[in-house]
Amino acid sequence: MPHILTTQNVSIHYGQNEAIRDVSFTIDEGDFVGLAGPNGAGKSTLIKAILGLIPISHGTITLFDTPQKTFADFGKIGYLPQKHTGINMLFPASVKEIVALGLLSDKRPPRVLTRIDWQKVTAALHDLDITSLQDHMISELSGGQQQKVMLARAIVAEPKLLIFDEPSTALDPESRNEFFTLVKKLNTEKKMTIILITHDTGYIGTHANKLLYIDRTLVYFGPITEFCAQEDASTCFEKIGQHIIWHQHN
Repeated sequence: MPHILTTQNVSIHYGQNEAIRDVSFTIDEGDFVGLAGPNGAGKSTLIKAILGLIPISHGTITLFDTPQKTFADFGKIGYLPQKHTGINMLFPASVKEIVALGLLSDKRPPRVLTRIDWQKVTAALHDLDITSLQDHMISELSGGQQQKVMLARAIVAEPKLLIFDEPSTALDPESRNEFFTLVKKLNTEKKMTIILITHDTGYIGTHANKLLYIDRTLVYFGPITEFCAQEDASTCFEKIGQHIIWHQHN
């Protein structure tokens, strides 16, 4: 099975402060990995390092069996940050125009969209069942609808790896459940590998097959069911989330 991502003894510093220490794991094609840990554990820092947004101070990162330092095919990676940086939700742009932005990174200037590109936009909207919203302004949509649009933007280039940073923070329970169901569908039907940072520990147990738990260093990486059997697992999650993870097999 192809390796999508490997980190080996990765450490990250902000100045003199150590944010991540000696983290090693390998994510395979088709995995759905829940990335968890307490506030300040370094979850977002780790993701930024994987994406090459911040440097590592020690260790190696490999993407699609290519050293990160020489990896250039970032069209294989879709990223949905916690905050929609770079997108002004009040900007007078339609849903289909916002989704189309996800195709521009692999284009050279003048970055003209082709007929095939617009077909990909239509397909992404269809996959997320938001075709009816394509001509609406992004500012007209609810929070849940906006999140679907941003997800469509992340998948329109048909990435092999999707990375989410707290995607459900601003969503109501119904929208949150619908969003996680969509992500699981992308994993099972589109065979996209998923890394999802979340505090919704119950949803990790329901949808993910692996857990990556860090607290500045690696605490656990592997099948969720094996993590649940550990004596100290109850210290990592609140009771509700722990209970749902424990009963994942149900």
